[in-house]
Amino acid sequence: MSTELMPNFLKKRAFLTPERTAIYFLEQTLTFKELYHRSYQVAGKLKALGLQKDHSAGVLLKNHLDTVVILFALQLIGVRGVILNNRLTATELVWQLQDSKATVLVLEDSFSEMELEFNGKIASLNTITKARLFKLDKEVPAIQEEICLSEICTIMYTSGTTGNPKGVVQTFGNHWWSAVGSALNLGISEGDCWLCTVPLFHISGFSILMRSVIYGMPIVLHDHFDVDKSLKDITDKQVTIMSVVGTMLTQMVEALNNRRLPSHFRCMLLGGGPAPLPLLTACVEKAIPVFQSYGMTESCSQIVTLSPEYSLTKLGSAGKPLFPAQLQIVLEDGEEASAGVAGEIIIKGPNVTPGYLYRPEASNETFRQGWFLTGDIGYMDEEGFLYVLDRRSDMIISGGENIYPAEIEAVLLSYPEVLDVGVTSQDDPKWGQVPIAFIVKKEGADLSVEKLEHFCLNQLAKYKVPKTFHFTDVLPRNAAKKLLRRNLHDLLKGERGDQ
Repeated sequence: MSTELMPNFLKKRAFLTPERTAIYFLEQTLTFKELYHRSYQVAGKLKALGLQKDHSAGVLLKNHLDTVVILFALQLIGVRGVILNNRLTATELVWQLQDSKATVLVLEDSFSEMELEFNGKIASLNTITKARLFKLDKEVPAIQEEICLSEICTIMYTSGTTGNPKGVVQTFGNHWWSAVGSALNLGISEGDCWLCTVPLFHISGFSILMRSVIYGMPIVLHDHFDVDKSLKDITDKQVTIMSVVGTMLTQMVEALNNRRLPSHFRCMLLGGGPAPLPLLTACVEKAIPVFQSYGMTESCSQIVTLSPEYSLTKLGSAGKPLFPAQLQIVLEDGEEASAGVAGEIIIKGPNVTPGYLYRPEASNETFRQGWFLTGDIGYMDEEGFLYVLDRRSDMIISGGENIYPAEIEAVLLSYPEVLDVGVTSQDDPKWGQVPIAFIVKKEGADLSVEKLEHFCLNQLAKYKVPKTFHFTDVLPRNAAKKLLRRNLHDLLKGERGDQ
């Protein structure tokens, strides 16, 4: 793998299909030739800042055409892009910039108030807003005609469910094989067009950019998710594929009402946890193909995907590993689990990160004989379909019994008047820990603790039924819309008993 060379992705794509549309953003459209030209210009400006091959540059930008140009400009000159989550605090970002040894930070003009804080805390960091970058005189950039697949392309920080976040190394090979695995699964059609409304700073968004250049496929980029704009662009821009999480898909199904998506639309790629049965049933009724998936920053987007023909017969399953990938379930003693037996999900494949940036100990702990230990709990059925039960760190042990919050959440989500739910643990003098639930009601719902308790007792073993139910307006989620269970307890502060 280490010596595998390929032509620079964007340069090769601009040569192969220069006139093909690369990206639609608001009222702007760029071909691959124009995208290359713009990225080349910006690469010269980045060189003027002193950036060279193998340097690291932080990128704190919103979903925008300029962001795409800057990200590809970094690739053209072989600079590692440290893609930062723009919803984090300045303190969290300072930590990641120091940890990644970034020498330059390009940031959105609207984030310029953070500049003073960054400069005050990291003397070695050269910060520049997008507008100032574009005004610089450009130099002739040293374009990387070839890329080595083992070279680092991007670094993204994990959301850090335990301790400080870690920089996930993503090589060019990781992105290449992720795109290949997705293509072998979903197929590639001449008329494909991918709608990206998820953040580019998250792997779900960035992987769409990489697929665009590798496949020669246009993408429609939105600065945020808007259900009406998404539905309009699916029709107007001939969108065939869209990446979504459950909450987005629910809004789209509801907004469609009695309408259907146009016949050219091929599929929704669903991440961020299994979809509740009512949502999948509604998608079947509207003839919306849904590919449920399981993946993470460390696997450069999805690594396991469930085809729509199994969406109801294998309800709750994430599917089977993509062609280049492998998956096993292992028990605590390291032995492979039998079908139906829960254990840790471990993965292997050329799309899986080689490790964490400057963290040899963390990397060694996470890999065992070439397998990446995900920390997630799941099982495989007799036919090899994966069912993800939970994050290992979120597991509740109550009276010696293992309880997976995601299992309880799935049951509560199937209750018609529940819009969203999060389950975590609470210390208990008798059982050690007990589950508690936080519920977001649907508008106008007549929901009570008694109704939910009764419903759970019919669906779950008694020890799995939440000890208390708390009603709230919103649940804590990160930029990838992943539930932050560790923050659920914050909702109790100021609450006067159960409502």
